[in-house]
Amino acid sequence: MAASLRAALKYQARLPVASRTGFGSLRGMASKPQTLKERFAELIPKEIENVKAIRAEHGKKAFGPVTVDQVYGGMRGLPALLWDGSVLDAEEGIRFRGHTIPDIQKALPKAPGGQEPLPEGLFWLLLTGEIPTEEQVRGLSAEWAARASLPSFVEELIDRCPSTLHPMSQFSLAVTALNHDSAFAKAYSEGISKKDYWGPTFEDSMDLIAKLPAIAGRIYRNVYGDGKLPAIDLNKDYSANLSTLLGFGDNEAFVELMRLYITIHSDHEGGNVSAHTGKLVGSALSDPFLSFAASLNGLAGPLHGLANQEVLVWLMKMKKQLGENPSDDAVREYIWGTLNSGQVIPGYGHAVLRKTDPRYTAQREFAQKHLPTDPFFKMVGQIYDIAPKVLLEAGKAKNPWPNVDAHSGVLLTYYGLSQMQFYTVLFGVSRAFGVAAQLCWDRALGAPLERPKSYSSAAIKKMFEGKP
Repeated sequence: MAASLRAALKYQARLPVASRTGFGSLRGMASKPQTLKERFAELIPKEIENVKAIRAEHGKKAFGPVTVDQVYGGMRGLPALLWDGSVLDAEEGIRFRGHTIPDIQKALPKAPGGQEPLPEGLFWLLLTGEIPTEEQVRGLSAEWAARASLPSFVEELIDRCPSTLHPMSQFSLAVTALNHDSAFAKAYSEGISKKDYWGPTFEDSMDLIAKLPAIAGRIYRNVYGDGKLPAIDLNKDYSANLSTLLGFGDNEAFVELMRLYITIHSDHEGGNVSAHTGKLVGSALSDPFLSFAASLNGLAGPLHGLANQEVLVWLMKMKKQLGENPSDDAVREYIWGTLNSGQVIPGYGHAVLRKTDPRYTAQREFAQKHLPTDPFFKMVGQIYDIAPKVLLEAGKAKNPWPNVDAHSGVLLTYYGLSQMQFYTVLFGVSRAFGVAAQLCWDRALGAPLERPKSYSSAAIKKMFEGKP
């Protein structure tokens, strides 16, 4: 394996390099466009030198002190991770390799006749920092479709799950089982050189992302349908195949929604539970399948991936109590009632953001285009006008603005995907893009095993005894 990778790298070194102006620029067209793996291999040596230079110049500098409150408060805001794909700014929101959501909506290639960015282009951007060409994205779509089939034993494993087993549990089981054919696990057992770890990690990551639609579709059809699945279409893009497997492929608006949904849910820097878990488990040299299965188990937690479901439940209760077209006063009273009962307003507030989540805005703009008269969408807009003022008045939130979860469930329900327990599976399909991209870079850069220092309460008390 190591020899073949070295041979491939030598071959790649002889290939002509397409003209470019740097990260985020459109790459010039060569006679035969580089594949993602070829471009990634080309970037690795430069990034290794970049990391060395940063550590040499800034390695002894501190981001700031760690407070006892951070230790007890879940490490909130503690700068401790390297995550290249995206950075979350409290005021601007998420930036993917420096690009805002409006940036990528404009710049990333789209399907013929489509308006939303293709997630394939977003993965290329996360991994390389560059906007791919349409031809490169089409190539990636075709490669993922070619890799999409599941081993028969994984299909059987999913089929034998009882329909009462939560979709996320089934999802995690199936992803874990893909470890059976891990290129990284095989290469490691054969003694691959550490500098070549990135190669089989890349292959596993590509297989992981490619197979998720088949896993998600099979779970959805088994639990909510007749268990029969159509074949993957080798000529369709990732979101179109996912939509078809779920049973919504004939609705082009739903396919467009999936393109937007996967793109904006793909990555949200490295500190959230699913992203951090994947990076942590990967640091032990667990392969991408095991690492991402761990991510999914974190995403399944109520404080992480279930928020959009909770928003929809809350909206349904509001609709049942107030009717389809409630007055502003009635909505305001309902919001106050939720707060006064000791509950939060689901979908509002964020651990980092201090403004309206740009992912919410992107979904709102999609709804204004495709479902402007839908009663649930109108209610979401009404809440958007009222809830922040109530939250500010109540002093309940540092950020009274809506986040991504305030909108996504309403869009899925509108198109008929109303099974709320399945929503986190779609979130999981999306989040694989960010986790996989970072795992590839962690192995390319030789990231070490994560091992932060922990303290007991007694040790902390003793540490500060007699000190102001």
